[in-house]
Amino acid sequence: AYPSAHMSAPGNKMVVGKGTASFGKRHNKSHTLCRRCGKRSYHIQKSTCSACAYPSAHMRRYNWGPKAQRRRTTGTGRCRYIKTLPRKAKNGFREGTTATPKKK
Repeated sequence: AYPSAHMSAPGNKMVVGKGTASFGKRHNKSHTLCRRCGKRSYHIQKSTCSACAYPSAHMRRYNWGPKAQRRRTTGTGRCRYIKTLPRKAKNGFREGTTATPKKK
């Protein structure tokens, strides 16, 4: 083994790898927050999100990532519209009527 992790044997030149020494040089951000999914995946120069494919109309989704599909599928949010559908379907989607008064 050589005396230092940053020194190679032949010419004793400094070799900077991918580790601690090179992390200090990382100060440019290629990705920023996405407007649609909220992740730090929106590529500034490409103007596309690597997580949800914004600004594409369709959400990014692949069958080789079933756990990713589970995380963002229907039912993981508030479901503001869907949660009232069973009750409305039970009553035949009626609208504009009032309930008949109960007899005392």
